[in-house]
Amino acid sequence: MIDLRSDTVTRPSLGMRESAADAEVGDDVYGEDPTVNELEAAFADVVGKEAALFVPSGTMGNQVAARVHTEHGQEALVERESHVYKWELGGLAQHSGLQVRTVDGGERGVVTPAAVVEGYVEADDHRPGIGLLCLENTHNSKGGTAIAAERIDAACAAAHERGVPVHLDGARLFNAAAALDTDAARLAREVDSVMCCLSKGLGAPVGSMLAGSEAFIAEARRVRKLLGGGMRQAGIVAAPGLVALENRERLADDHANAERLAAGLDAVDGLRAREPETNIVLVETDEPAEAFLERCAEQDVLGVPFGEKVVRFCTHLDVDEADVEAAIRRIEAL
Repeated sequence: MIDLRSDTVTRPSLGMRESAADAEVGDDVYGEDPTVNELEAAFADVVGKEAALFVPSGTMGNQVAARVHTEHGQEALVERESHVYKWELGGLAQHSGLQVRTVDGGERGVVTPAAVVEGYVEADDHRPGIGLLCLENTHNSKGGTAIAAERIDAACAAAHERGVPVHLDGARLFNAAAALDTDAARLAREVDSVMCCLSKGLGAPVGSMLAGSEAFIAEARRVRKLLGGGMRQAGIVAAPGLVALENRERLADDHANAERLAAGLDAVDGLRAREPETNIVLVETDEPAEAFLERCAEQDVLGVPFGEKVVRFCTHLDVDEADVEAAIRRIEAL
């Protein structure tokens, strides 16, 4: 089976399993797990922030950030196809009491300064005002687009000029860094907080990281507890996260495999593959996406629907060049 549904399906490596078995642990709610503390310090350094927090999932990281940055009743300004808006069960409303105001990020999901200005609402006696701007990099729904640092900076400047903090959903931020040949810290330099997943392209079995100022993370730790994310001997799952951080350099391999996959599928009659920027390949189909994927599954190739006639395939560290070529051949056989 060639599983291209998501980079979340990766299995932890032997090194990750061994690190979990050997991890030094303590009670993380008391701040006494040395492995978690090491992971948090390492991640904060990688993304250029003062402090970081280990959370069970990227969704929790995003929701914790929103809760810390805002007051109940305020509005969050988000790109209309962003993950925090489309795929997190209305968490901004449920957990933080936020209303959502969407802006159009165009074909690549880039929030421009003009969009920030247009979407901004100042608080007054009648309106709660914008309390947070959320950005996403890479942008999942747009096909893994890698947003350049200058575009992030510009949106941040427009928000900060109006007193609005910025949170970056960087679930695949390291993919963006690899694609743009820059540091993750540069991409996150101007945002007030950033979340990254360890359990996607980096291959950890579980966990994400949230980073920001020391004051932000202190409050985020309290909100994590509120949401049920306080963990005890979490070093067992943090240790594979430390190993995962070492996988940042190999993400370019996934991007190269995505390019091979897109080129191969685009040559198949009835399919039109968009040129990928990172590890996500969007393919337009002549038939309904669900029907196409059912036939792919019969050939032991898995993907996910991404529209009525659009499917998504995602490359990752458990898929090599030979798997990609095999997937192309099997889909051609359909």
